[in-house]
Amino acid sequence: MSGIAIGIDLGTSGVRAALVDAAREPLAFAAAPIAAERRRTPESWWHAVGVVLEALRAQADLAGVAALAVDGTSGTLLATDAAGRPLGPASLYNDIADPALVGRIAAAAPADSAARGATSPAARLLALQHRPGTKLVLHEADWVLGQLGGRFGVSDENNALKTGYDPISRSWPDWLGNAGADVALLPRVHPAGTPAGPIRRDLAARFGLPTSALIATGTTDGCAAFLATGAAVAGDGVTSLGSTLTIKLLSDVAVSAPQFGIYSHRMGARWLPGGASNSGGGALARHFDAGDLARLSQRIDPAYDCGLDYYPLPAPGERFPIADAGLAPRETPRPADDAVFLHGLLEGIARIEALAWRRLSELGAPPLRSLRSVGGGAGNPAWTALRARILGVAMVPARSEEAAVGTAGLALQALA
Repeated sequence: MSGIAIGIDLGTSGVRAALVDAAREPLAFAAAPIAAERRRTPESWWHAVGVVLEALRAQADLAGVAALAVDGTSGTLLATDAAGRPLGPASLYNDIADPALVGRIAAAAPADSAARGATSPAARLLALQHRPGTKLVLHEADWVLGQLGGRFGVSDENNALKTGYDPISRSWPDWLGNAGADVALLPRVHPAGTPAGPIRRDLAARFGLPTSALIATGTTDGCAAFLATGAAVAGDGVTSLGSTLTIKLLSDVAVSAPQFGIYSHRMGARWLPGGASNSGGGALARHFDAGDLARLSQRIDPAYDCGLDYYPLPAPGERFPIADAGLAPRETPRPADDAVFLHGLLEGIARIEALAWRRLSELGAPPLRSLRSVGGGAGNPAWTALRARILGVAMVPARSEEAAVGTAGLALQALA
């Protein structure tokens, strides 16, 4: 593997890009926001991509770039004509689908399909395909990939998963057509990190890229963030400590448990099973602001158990590792000392995390052997030490928290 590569991350609030060398070490970063009111406009995505590529060019010589790849939000879809021109606003990853169409998918899809659910991309596909002039229904990353290469109709196994793609058979399944989907509108699906042709010559000239630069299939933003951390061995896990608690594990086997929101993305011959708890930073924010958390955490001794049995939640309802829509937060009794209270909350979230990792193992995934942490909570030293004690695994620093770095790694993979 030689050369340098660019990864483009299409996030929920903007676009980020990373230039990395052959060893996947970052050389340059750039970011461009997308206003919330423009999030459904594909032209805004493309404008932001142009901004970040211009910014990378201002920081480094891009003449040695050998490949580019794109990640996008999982489940964001748009209808286009045969030339890739958008036919209206995109349907976002968190849009609620028509309940009747959700029901059609539920009636046809296997019980373990990731295409089920209230925000089902497969159900939203059933609506998008009827826009006048529709010849393609693409995922967000597919469309930007097509813009870069001038050829539309190619996707990757991760972005296609929730639209109904079967990663075991590596095909669009028959049940999707039986539910009413026009499968002929869907892109051809390839493994993440597959060469998809050269970059457009006009774009190469605009951004100072070589005309030989390859465009490669990417992944979802969540999978890209996992790859960026450096996790590479079965049993390596990544926890995202944001407003919610999200875990992903590198596994040699696929794991599926839709009752817990668990499904597996395919990464070559391996898998990324994972799930998300409603606990996390949102539960802490009910009681403390960022300043309080920093100040009170300094008074916590993470080597000791405070003796409180909490299950912190921002509101009633839990998805994983306990599936109970009515589960109430358990945060009493509350000590008079706020530092002790915070200690209990942090321990409670750490025990939820421990149960989540055990749940994956019980379902057939390998046991957790090492853990990398990303997100705002990963910067809290007391919480990190407390989690290490409760989880009983090696805590390894994340190589990078930038999803674009993980996607750039897939671009390099396409050169192998």
